[in-house]
Amino acid sequence: MPNRRWVEVAVGGFMLIGLIALLFLAFKVSGLSFDQRSQGFVVEAYFRDIGGLKPRAKVTLAGVVVGRVQRIELDEEWFEAKVTLQLEDGLEGKLSRDTAAAIQTAGLLGDNYISLSPGSDEALLMSGDTLWETQSALILEQLINQFIGNSARE
Repeated sequence: MPNRRWVEVAVGGFMLIGLIALLFLAFKVSGLSFDQRSQGFVVEAYFRDIGGLKPRAKVTLAGVVVGRVQRIELDEEWFEAKVTLQLEDGLEGKLSRDTAAAIQTAGLLGDNYISLSPGSDEALLMSGDTLWETQSALILEQLINQFIGNSARE
């Protein structure tokens, strides 16, 4: 009997380790974190159309994730989407102010994310600055409607 009890405890421990590993993987994949030490620095960008962009979407530079979309709201003065980006601390003061931000899609049906392209201006991007060079999301439905409309006119 003591041997059977040992097997049950070992199986229970193994299951507990497996559940903890699964929880850790879920947090890694979703981009959530318990680590709140480094908040990064915040910049804003304005887009005419954000498509399916959501808060917590990735922000990439040369294909490497360097931040997340913190907040999306409507700018009531210009009626554009105001997107707040939270970037890694190490980038503050290293990117130029004319850095461009474009909304991209991961694959044909993938999630939207923001891709940054460094500029060449000597002025550097600091916390609280605004990215003015932006490219809105390419929306597949609008392209199809334009194609059908152009085909019908010919």
